[in-house]
Amino acid sequence: MSDETLESVLSEQRIFPVPDSFAGRARISGMEQYREMVRRAEADYEGFWAEQARAELDWETPFSEVLDESRPPFYRWFADGRLNVSYNCLDRHIEAGAGDRPAIRWEGEPGDTRTLTYRELRDEAARLGNALKSYGVAKGDRVVIYMPMVPEAVVAMQACARIGATHSVVFGGFSAEALKDRIEDAEAKVVISADGGIRGGKTIDLKANVDRALGEGCPTVERVVVLQRAENPIDWVAGRDIWLREIMAEESADCPPEPVEAEHPLYILYTSGSTGKPKGVVHSSAGYLLGAIVSMKWVFDIRPEEDVFWCTADVGWVTGHTYIAYGPTAVGATQVMYEGAPTVPQPDRLWAIAERTGTTVFYTAPTAIRALMKQGEEWPAKHDLSALRLLGTVGEPINPEAWMWYYRVIGGERCPIVDTWWQTETVAHMIAPLPGATPLKPGSCTLPLPGIQADVVDEQGDSVPPGSGEGGLLVVRRPWPFMLRTVWGNEQRFIDTYWSYFPDQYLYLSEDQASRDDDGYFWILGRMDDVINVSGHRLGTMEIESALVSHPEVAEAAVVGRPDDVKGTAVYAFVILRAGREGYDLDELRRHLREHVTGEIGSFAKPEEIRFAEGLPKTRSGKIMRRLLRSIACGEEITQDTSTLEDEEVVRQLQGRA
Repeated sequence: MSDETLESVLSEQRIFPVPDSFAGRARISGMEQYREMVRRAEADYEGFWAEQARAELDWETPFSEVLDESRPPFYRWFADGRLNVSYNCLDRHIEAGAGDRPAIRWEGEPGDTRTLTYRELRDEAARLGNALKSYGVAKGDRVVIYMPMVPEAVVAMQACARIGATHSVVFGGFSAEALKDRIEDAEAKVVISADGGIRGGKTIDLKANVDRALGEGCPTVERVVVLQRAENPIDWVAGRDIWLREIMAEESADCPPEPVEAEHPLYILYTSGSTGKPKGVVHSSAGYLLGAIVSMKWVFDIRPEEDVFWCTADVGWVTGHTYIAYGPTAVGATQVMYEGAPTVPQPDRLWAIAERTGTTVFYTAPTAIRALMKQGEEWPAKHDLSALRLLGTVGEPINPEAWMWYYRVIGGERCPIVDTWWQTETVAHMIAPLPGATPLKPGSCTLPLPGIQADVVDEQGDSVPPGSGEGGLLVVRRPWPFMLRTVWGNEQRFIDTYWSYFPDQYLYLSEDQASRDDDGYFWILGRMDDVINVSGHRLGTMEIESALVSHPEVAEAAVVGRPDDVKGTAVYAFVILRAGREGYDLDELRRHLREHVTGEIGSFAKPEEIRFAEGLPKTRSGKIMRRLLRSIACGEEITQDTSTLEDEEVVRQLQGRA
């Protein structure tokens, strides 16, 4: 990647030191403590992770072997140890006297609320675990969970972990066909779902999707457990369907946790690409939970007795697994769960909930930040957000100007922002600031966590020196405890997808591009396939989007490439203006924005076309579906599955204005 490509990203010079008041109480305070942890991990890699595993996890059978590298890339950690994940998340806090501490403070979109203490959450997980066992679910069986954002989703995950079943959560926005593919691949024995979910004032008919999926196949499914949530009309299959609350009411809360091997599959989570069968990413029990715990402590600096933690993700994505179902419970924290859309009934819904619950640590996606930024500062200004002490971002790189809005308007210029890089495959933070130690640069995820050997390499696998002005591929050089173990039922696909790019080197390929500045800070430039080659210049879409969003009139932007006979690829930008900016001469604004991008990056990055839009096609987790935008930019018929979209009307609007 050329010097010009990185110029706009690496020209970010604003540095925000750690506030003394934060560093004074932080678990990891100051860069010297961070560097000492890094030195310890480099000097004795296995010893470092063994120390963390012994300190953070309660073992039924302690491990004696740390890392088994005998069959790369199928690495095994703590393999002769045994433990139970649900015990580590629930029982041990009750035994320590925290049984009456709130575990989940939940709010539904209509305004209904519910609080579960650690004892109540344990008892519900135990009752559901006993019910599943009564229907023949045993250790190693797979259970698919297809639910809205309600506490019972966490109960179901914990119940599976308690009895040693392997769960596979399917995002509630997926279609019946997508659900069917995942059920069949996992060969699930039971599906746990709900009559419906509530989102954006609408009822999502989950049970109907389950019925359609099972009607077209899925011969392994014996039971469908149904939560009554939305009270929408549903069809009932006698002998197969059972009400969740009815079977739980019949069961005892005495369900001893089943000890499992450290490498026992805790869950399968399917990642979907634009082509091909979904990949069932498999995660272990012990290594996974260790990653959830250390990242909660190191990156979120969590204080279970004081903090109220809120991750706004859906449990259907990996963020909801690690930072809703398992991470907060494993450290004994109180967390907030919210079922609905962030702008219902008004654009201040999230800030109202944060104020009501006294949220102290808030974690959301850059797309959500930009969307709320578009609504204007008056909405968060209505609420007292002084309890907040730490902010976080997840899912994609955050534009520097969105970072600054988040820092200034939501955090009151007092809250550090942890910009976290990680993936479904890594399951926990890999590169992120430690808020009591790391000076911050808007737009950079900063430095790897201790014990994570991340690097930026060229096409041959050689390190690209920090400060060189060159980008490369983001890799991890050594196995880590909470890495994916395989692709369910397809070892060759696991090898081909993640380990074949650099033959014989066993570098984990993230498929992200990155660069490092003079301080060694990592800057994520986008996916390998999010690169636009314009007249020989390789441009990351993220840097053009950042340039557009830095214009004072722009709230959000998405950039894709469109084939061009002269340039090879032309830059095509979709732009959303900030609230209250109506009445512009749009042709004049297009000219200004092209000039602005030219000034920020160079004339080669100037968008060929800029389309002003009211919204962008996003999943409910907040990710922009750029493949749909590429189809719209090219004037192609959309054939991709759009069932995960937050609002399908956005696509129709964009097509109508093509």
